[in-house]
Amino acid sequence: MPKTKKAKQDKATKKPKSNKQASPPEANGPDPSDEKGIDFARAWVEFPDPGDDEQVFRCDLTWLTSRWTCIFGSGCQGIQAGRADDGCCTLGAHFSDEDDEKRVAENVARLTPDLWQFHDVGTETGWVGVDEDGERQTRRWEGSCIFQNRPGFAAGAGCSLHILALREGKEPLETKPDVCWQLPVRRTYDWIDRPDDTRVLQVTIGEYDRRGWGPGGHDLHWWCTSATSAHGAGDPVYVTYRPELIELMGKEAYDRLVELCEQRLASLLPMAPHPADPKA
Repeated sequence: MPKTKKAKQDKATKKPKSNKQASPPEANGPDPSDEKGIDFARAWVEFPDPGDDEQVFRCDLTWLTSRWTCIFGSGCQGIQAGRADDGCCTLGAHFSDEDDEKRVAENVARLTPDLWQFHDVGTETGWVGVDEDGERQTRRWEGSCIFQNRPGFAAGAGCSLHILALREGKEPLETKPDVCWQLPVRRTYDWIDRPDDTRVLQVTIGEYDRRGWGPGGHDLHWWCTSATSAHGAGDPVYVTYRPELIELMGKEAYDRLVELCEQRLASLLPMAPHPADPKA
């Protein structure tokens, strides 16, 4: 089994710049009471990757068993004040690498004017932009990502690449830029040096909270992962994000994650007991 694909973190999610010292999340956004902050007790579990003995997964069960859901168009307040309809699309999407951009281009070629509101603009003058640091991203048009259909468009508001996937019976992760389908799950990598002079690659799967955006994340108008209004799903994240988590972890590792999440939800006892402990 191939190793878990390693995204280029500095490109996959471009961090908004901040010119001031980071302030607590409660001081930002239109309704501070809706966001519960980012520093609280979390339950983590670590397990070997069943498909790769050179890496281990470290997963945030507090997040993965939460009832978060995307509420775009249904209460989402947007990351920029006054642009709630943009959701988290205001900044556009930075490509994780050349393969990501190539894959998106193949899907853009199948977009038609009835699916993509700005089809004429994108096909005539381009849909790729470059930010102030020279990084390639989806072009911003009229204040948001060029692929975002605005409210009132016949095919529906939101990402035209997402709409394309649904029309073709595909998962949105097949048509959208990496960062768009990964958020708000965050995958990071750390090499861990062990006491026996061995090294292992630790792959962390957790919540992409405000801090994940860098210092500028605290200046976002609103962010959904800790907002009570976005925590009302019938199923937990590890269920609703099954396709995305399989893509990020591999099927064998995801199946193991499901077992651990189910154990957590079924019991109030500590997770992942030591195998040498007496059996209950």
